[in-house]
This record gives sequence, C-alpha cells and structure tokens, in this order.
Amino acid sequence: MRAYLSVWKLRFINGMQYRTAAVAGIATQLFFGLIFIMVYVAFYGQGSSHTNFPLPDLVSYVWLQQIFLSFIMLWFRDNEIFALITGGNIAYELCRPCGLYPFWFAKLVGQRLSSAVLRCFPILIIVFFLPQPYRLSPPPSPAAFALFVLALLIGLVLVVSVSMLIYISVFWTLSPTGSTLMISVAGEFFAGMVIPVPLMPVWLQRVSDFLPFRWSADFPFRVYSGQIPASDALWGIAAQLAWIAVVVGFGQWSMRRALRQVVVQGG
Repeated sequence: MRAYLSVWKLRFINGMQYRTAAVAGIATQLFFGLIFIMVYVAFYGQGSSHTNFPLPDLVSYVWLQQIFLSFIMLWFRDNEIFALITGGNIAYELCRPCGLYPFWFAKLVGQRLSSAVLRCFPILIIVFFLPQPYRLSPPPSPAAFALFVLALLIGLVLVVSVSMLIYISVFWTLSPTGSTLMISVAGEFFAGMVIPVPLMPVWLQRVSDFLPFRWSADFPFRVYSGQIPASDALWGIAAQLAWIAVVVGFGQWSMRRALRQVVVQGG
C-alpha cells in the first residue's frame, strides 16, 4: 500500500507543476460554462417550464461540471501508459514488485486530482460572485455539502476504474483511438455532460440509471443542489460503491487475461 501511495503522491506533485496549463484551462472552462448557461437561460426564458429542475439548480449543475471537469471527463488520458503498451516498454512495468492495475490506478487518481485542485478554487471564487442568474448557488445545508464531497470522491474512483478499461483494451487493439472515443462519448452523454440527465426524456433517464456513468457526475451534482435528498443520496452512494466493485473486478480480470497473452519483442 505504501508503494501505491508514493506513486499517487509523486504523480500529484508532478501534476501541480503545470500552472500555465491550469490558467488556460480555467479561462476555457469559464468561457464554456457561461456559454452553456446563456443557452439554458434563453431556453427557460422562452416559457419552457421545468419544475423538476429549476434554473438555479441547472446553473449549479453546469458550473460543477466545469469546476470538476478533471474528475469526471473520460477523455482525460495518460498518453504515457498508451505508449508503454504500444511501444513494448510495458516490460519495465512488469518488473516492478507491485501489481500493475493498482499501480496505474494510483497514477491516474493523482493526475486527475492535481489537475482539479489547480483549477477548481479559482473558478469557485469567480462563479460565487457572478451576477444572477449566472452565480453558483451554495448547497442548501452542510449535510448536503458533506454528501456531495463524499459522492464526488467516490465518483472519481468510479471514473478512473472505467477509464482503466480503455487502457486495458489497448493490449488487444494496439490503438487507443477507438476505445477512447466509444467509451468517452457514451459515458459523457449518459453522465449528463451533454444534456443534463433531468432534461432527458424519461425513457433515456431510465437507461442512464442502469449505467455507471451518471453516478460519477449527475448524481453528486444533484446532491449538491439538494435535488437528491440525504436519504436517497445514501442509497446512491451505495450504488456507486457497487459499480466500483463490478468495474474494478472486471478490470482486474481483464488485466490478468491481457498480461497472460502479452508478447514483448526485442533484445
């Protein structure tokens, strides 16, 4: 366990050095957040009534997407891992006295966490002081905020476990393009990153409920706004943990199967 914590710490410290990229990311995420909110403000202003998803909750939903984008986006990838698999340097990874799956898992968590820490606090400071209706509303209660933080962190683990399947698939495909596109496009749609899940048709919301993706983004964001009460949030957190167990178990099985078949050529 100490080895994996050290890997996480090193990747986190390394990620904190990219401050210029973080500044560019802050500007980009503020821009897209404002654009999306302007579209929804115009949509609601045309007499479209969505009592199940009020505009202030939708604004919070959009800002939380942008603030914690590094936590929830599936197209956030580590090209170094792809290069290790496709270039044959995976042999060096296999010589390490630790499991390859948890080793990569710790690296990816540290990478996403450092990117989010660099960006989230400046964006939070800005969006809390914007004029209405563009301002991020605070959570309705301390309990809602605590449940949101817990659900968000568990959602981070779920996103990383899903993204691990992309890396493992490259052992067979030898190219990350196809699996990255398929999983990231489907995952971000059903997570509510394209259209918020409450604005989807009812049948599509039911499809989203049976997939792991919404539990990483839509669920914690609606816990923040109080749309999902505390009693339901606890059941949702249990669902998150169940999905993590399923996806991690499948990922570890796939990794073992891939490593049994891997062939490294060279002298």
